Amino acid sequence: MITLDWSRCLDDCVGPLGLPDRILEDLPPGLLDEAIDGSQAWCDLVRDPVRRAHLDAVETLVDHHRAGCENLLVLGIGGSALGTRALHEALCPATWNMLPADQRGGPRLFVLDNVDPVQVAETLREIRRTDPGLEHTLVNVVSRSGATVETAAQLLVALDMLEGATGSAHAGRIVVTTGGRPSPLRAMAEAAGWTILPIPEGVGGRFSVLSPVGLLPAALCGIDVVALLDGAAAMDDHCRSTDPSLAAVLAILLVEGSRRGLVNHVLMPYASRLAAVGDWWCQLWAESLGKRREQGGTTVHVGPTPIRAIGVTDQHSQLQLYLDGPPDKLVIFVEIADPGEDVVIPEGPGMPCATPLAGSTLGTLLNAEERATEEVLLEAGRPSLRLTLPILDAHRLGQFLMLWQLATACAGTLLGVNPFD
Repeated sequence: MITLDWSRCLDDCVGPLGLPDRILEDLPPGLLDEAIDGSQAWCDLVRDPVRRAHLDAVETLVDHHRAGCENLLVLGIGGSALGTRALHEALCPATWNMLPADQRGGPRLFVLDNVDPVQVAETLREIRRTDPGLEHTLVNVVSRSGATVETAAQLLVALDMLEGATGSAHAGRIVVTTGGRPSPLRAMAEAAGWTILPIPEGVGGRFSVLSPVGLLPAALCGIDVVALLDGAAAMDDHCRSTDPSLAAVLAILLVEGSRRGLVNHVLMPYASRLAAVGDWWCQLWAESLGKRREQGGTTVHVGPTPIRAIGVTDQHSQLQLYLDGPPDKLVIFVEIADPGEDVVIPEGPGMPCATPLAGSTLGTLLNAEERATEEVLLEAGRPSLRLTLPILDAHRLGQFLMLWQLATACAGTLLGVNPFD
């Protein structure tokens, strides 16, 4: 299970900017139950019968398309794309799209999460270069509302490409993932005979990564989506069976930090594979908690600012600000205890700075730098937390995603805002 170390954000350790060691005494009992109140549809995504229905639908499409699918083009904005990117970058090789087909075990993935004309044009050219007739390209259009203007524009461009290459045969190469209510996209899909995957009512885009929004692209690319959902369910069980739950503890530390001036929350994984997970987290935290009004209608203008950093890269770009700039940041380190693969550092001539490293590994160096950065922040009186994943696999990533969704629900309750609207 993921663990949380919050000792370096307490005042008896970090000094005046820290939180009191009695902070958990201020945590309302049953906070998690109050926060999700049994009505949040995204919680049902990891439980049967919703889970089983989604897996059955996704597995059917994977069985149908995977063997002949060379390119998967996902069209979506915000939560319709960030979860897919997060899963793929965390769990597939960084060189995925460059690998030969027999080494990938799934299609190349292209996610268009913008209407930048250069990005769109270059992506479509690359798809046409490798698949001129588009016989081996699948387009997944994702929009919960079915009326997202950017996704509509992307779809029209992609549809023009498909029709130009395949004529009426394009219908079998489009899958639409959308909500159940009537919408322009749903009406278009039904009229054209495109496959439709459901996004359950009440599941907002930023909470949709464990729905068919994230499951279909992940499964097509060989990610173990059963393990992903198992991990999320395990974290859900863990948090519901403990009071205070891990999610509630994480939430109160960050919310109380904000109330004491630590209004910028920095998620800093020491794993390049988690960069896109950081982008997913930024949307979840910002869009859920940045609110003009509290539940009672009073204008409050609340919400911490999420910042994504990557260790060790941002030790050499952002850390100076965190150490010597305004004392308004709380850094959340994410450590992978076992990287799964490591690289031995060999001896080399002429590099005295590297001589002590010879015979060690890059993984050892990475984790040592994470701990050293914690210490230098501590010496500067700047608070931090640490989340530790034993390894980075589908099960633990599912835990991580669910932990933050539950923590977001708890944070919304503590702030008195609705994190789901």
